[in-house]
Amino acid sequence: MVDTLNEQAAIEAEAGQEEITAIPDGMLLDYINGKPVKDNSKEQVRQRIARALFHEYGISVEDMEPDFRMPVGGKNKKAGIAIFRHGQEHKVENLRRVVVCEKEPTGRGITKMRSHDQAKRDLEALKELMAAAENCEWGLWTNGLEFFFLQKEVTRFDVSFKPVGDWPMGDETLGTRDVASIARLRVANEKAPELLKVTFRRCHNFIHGNEGMPKDKAFKQLLYLIFAKMYDEQNLNGQPPRFWAGPTEQFTPEGQTAISERIKPIFEEVKQKYPLQKVKRDDCDPEKGDDLESEEIGFFSDSDKIEITDRALAFLVSELSKYDFSRSDIDVKGAAYQEIVGDNLRGDRGQYFTPKGVVKLAVAMLDPQPNERALDPACGTGGFLIATINHMLSRFRRDKNIKTFDESTAEFLSMKEELKCYVETYLFGADFDNELVKASKMNLMMSANAYGNVFHMDSLMFPDGHLTGNKVAEKKIKLGSIDVLMTNPPFGSDIPISDPMVLNNFDLAGKWGKRQGDGSFIRGDGYQTAVAPEILFIERCVNWLRPGGRMGIVLPDGILGNPGDEPIRRWILKHCWVLASVDLPVEVFIVEANVNILTSLLFLKKKTDQEMKAEALGQVTDYPVFMAVAEKVGFDRRGNTLYKRSPDGEDLVETVIETETIRLSGEKVKRTLRRKQKIVDDDLLEIAKEYQKFRSQNPEPGLPTRKVAP
Repeated sequence: MVDTLNEQAAIEAEAGQEEITAIPDGMLLDYINGKPVKDNSKEQVRQRIARALFHEYGISVEDMEPDFRMPVGGKNKKAGIAIFRHGQEHKVENLRRVVVCEKEPTGRGITKMRSHDQAKRDLEALKELMAAAENCEWGLWTNGLEFFFLQKEVTRFDVSFKPVGDWPMGDETLGTRDVASIARLRVANEKAPELLKVTFRRCHNFIHGNEGMPKDKAFKQLLYLIFAKMYDEQNLNGQPPRFWAGPTEQFTPEGQTAISERIKPIFEEVKQKYPLQKVKRDDCDPEKGDDLESEEIGFFSDSDKIEITDRALAFLVSELSKYDFSRSDIDVKGAAYQEIVGDNLRGDRGQYFTPKGVVKLAVAMLDPQPNERALDPACGTGGFLIATINHMLSRFRRDKNIKTFDESTAEFLSMKEELKCYVETYLFGADFDNELVKASKMNLMMSANAYGNVFHMDSLMFPDGHLTGNKVAEKKIKLGSIDVLMTNPPFGSDIPISDPMVLNNFDLAGKWGKRQGDGSFIRGDGYQTAVAPEILFIERCVNWLRPGGRMGIVLPDGILGNPGDEPIRRWILKHCWVLASVDLPVEVFIVEANVNILTSLLFLKKKTDQEMKAEALGQVTDYPVFMAVAEKVGFDRRGNTLYKRSPDGEDLVETVIETETIRLSGEKVKRTLRRKQKIVDDDLLEIAKEYQKFRSQNPEPGLPTRKVAP
């Protein structure tokens, strides 16, 4: 294939759009033509599809038209999105594809996936439009969750509509053997992240809703196939992929059997590649009670099997095989994974998955470097870890001056190996819940093709403890060895820590005397009978840091403001420099976890012993602290997106330039789109930028933070 880049002229906005600075509330700007349209559920589906047609299928926006009117049976009917031959006039005779969009199903329950036959009534409208346009070969009906693709076949005596698993890419090459060659698979990116999330949701819904499997078992079956897909991508060695589904295979019993016979052996190889086992460690000392086989790695046991029917297996393979997972955006894959893992593994011990915006803010402000050891001691499914990987990948690309998705195959493979090495050497996580540990490990494998270092242990008991990952963690993440720590610990007075064996190891679990004249508190005798876990996590996280190491932790506001918690704040000030504090609105956790609590992100830097001694002798250093209040985080208490508004209540818009590189006829073609879009009202994005400006003018107090690894 030709590897040169042919640049198409930018697709500019229509005349007059440049003057648009705001649109009325309840409206949005159409992605295709830039004109204001009414914002409703049906329109949101159409906008998502339009973005995916450009970013995933590589179809030029200039070849699309929304609400295209065409004669059908003596009446004028509208096609939600009409797609014409590239560069041709928008006339019925040039129509090649048509999309019918309906509003998305509501409700939180599982939606049973219909077959083409079960959706026959809905598909009649699509068939009418396709039949009315002689050269229209492809059709799609969707409500945002269900996708029904049709191919029109015309014979001398009849017109028929054949169900197919997907549409062809922009140059209309579908192929007969597999949905797409590896060079032509869809790549999920941050410009159009929704469809991969929907794909994972559809797959999980099909197993749970159509097969009747319990949610947790359905989740595992989907993970088996995701791993089989990734394994196949990573082991091609110049051979064609095995994880594929032909355009019509999933719709016949013979095709379903053929898919099953192809895929099940792949999963058997996956089990051999990632067996759940204990491995020997070179650093074990049996005389000290070390277990020679104490490190558990891998994911799958011999008893793990693909247990769904061939029909369900064919559906899932057809859905997953459309994407190139290795090249898809890490953040998008993580969000899609979170889509299915959230409902299945949400904990009951104060474990709430941290919202994506808060995670990205913490990582951006801490700015971990390639040679710094990073840890999340309450990692859940790995949100902070995945954000750190994405942050590091962006840095690798920036250092090499490579734009996203523009890298050559050699550059792509080099960065993948560099990222894998970073994850295996510098990135660590831990959690008390073993199911969350497994989910986090799988998340890391999907993002960086690396096992990672995620330990099943109780971080508050560390370095003691009885859980399986404790001894390995004691070797790899000793207290005082971490450069960057970020976490959202379990918190709440309803899950107090009352074990004396734990409490006796923490200063912050002790009883405190009255306030002294200098503002300090004298430590009393004994320990409290119960302490909220987030308080103990503050001390444990500080202890994990090396001197000069920095951390970001999510805490309930009470710790930072309640008069009774002043001894905690005094302890923090004694041991740490306060780098920043960001107040978070209640919406942050009320949407994710239905928890009505005000929280803050507190950023600290551990003081050296010399710095603490100097302060004890009265050598107090004044320094500025970055303070911010996030009033908006991009969504309201119901989860609805919030947009910035003008003084008269209109939604503000901005110009965005989006670029997509695809392959057409063997050549890379760069397509650039210039459009206006509403501005999400998210203070977190601005806070991260302002913190960087603040730090450029106000260096961190204390020792330099950057440590060069040996």
